[in-house]
Amino acid sequence: MYTTQPKKLLIMNILDILKKYTDENHRLSQKEIVEILKNEYNMTADRKSVKRNLMNLIDFGYEINYSESLRMIPSKDGGMEESYILSDFYLERDFTDSELRLLIDGLIFSKHIPYSQCKELVGKLSGLSNQYFKARIKHISTMPDNSPQNKQLFYNIDVIDEAISKHRQISFSYVYYGVDKKLHTESFEDKCKKVYTVNPYQIAATNGRYYLICNYDRYDDVANVRLDRIADIKMLDTPVKPQKNVPEIKNGFNLPKHMAEHIYMFAGESVPVTFRAKKYIVADIIDWFGKDVEFYDETDDELTVRTTVNENAMRAWGLQYARHITVLTPKSLVNTIKKDLIEAVGNYK
Repeated sequence: MYTTQPKKLLIMNILDILKKYTDENHRLSQKEIVEILKNEYNMTADRKSVKRNLMNLIDFGYEINYSESLRMIPSKDGGMEESYILSDFYLERDFTDSELRLLIDGLIFSKHIPYSQCKELVGKLSGLSNQYFKARIKHISTMPDNSPQNKQLFYNIDVIDEAISKHRQISFSYVYYGVDKKLHTESFEDKCKKVYTVNPYQIAATNGRYYLICNYDRYDDVANVRLDRIADIKMLDTPVKPQKNVPEIKNGFNLPKHMAEHIYMFAGESVPVTFRAKKYIVADIIDWFGKDVEFYDETDDELTVRTTVNENAMRAWGLQYARHITVLTPKSLVNTIKKDLIEAVGNYK
């Protein structure tokens, strides 16, 4: 037998019951709360005590909804008087179940979060709802732990966030995966570890990965560095290079524009690009380049697209969609893609 709980825990147990068992579609009466207290918490309480504690929780700021119904009861003078019965209590959630499912799916399909941390986060998110939600998602599991991952990711994010807020530089080593499927640190020929110093400006998430948008201290352009490729990160005492000293962002940093122009997060200059495309991939074009693309010279089957995009990224995208588009300008990009396609065909001879 469980030890009988002290009465001062009654209000906490009632709140716990509301969290575990209620939502807009699952409500409890005072009688049902009394029964759960007895069966699961080994605590006896009458309806008046339950009602009083429910009202106290509401006064404390908890979003508890309920319904009122009117009934007539005998009065002390022998007549009948009105009495309001409160029932159908439920706790209003900060997140709807569909919102929690969206967040959980985002974690499950992410490519950058280590398996153990992903599993822990899914558990925390499911704990924000009740047992009915947990029952519906019990079939959901994260991907098998068979992909190589950098377990320093969350620590990297913390350090970078602090450095950005304090306008400080950071240093780090860059890691890569070898044929042994293990992380290795970039190093010079003499085996000394390479250390990079950068000016951090923004963290962005795209294509299932986190990137640091920064400037290598020795150069004047903007670079995009994958956070899961960073190791041995340190925040330095030196101040960051002002954005006005970086030509690409000297007039301010526009994150949506930057992301639209760097669809694969390659570093380098963005250039005006035109390409001819089949109309059936218009949705894909907007998904990749955003709504600022310009469509013209439309026929029944094709149209021409004009946009501004990182040239290296457009090279990769052009190859990915080679069956559906033809790059028209710039000519240097056209020639590069032609060469890529010829080499690709040669691989299959």
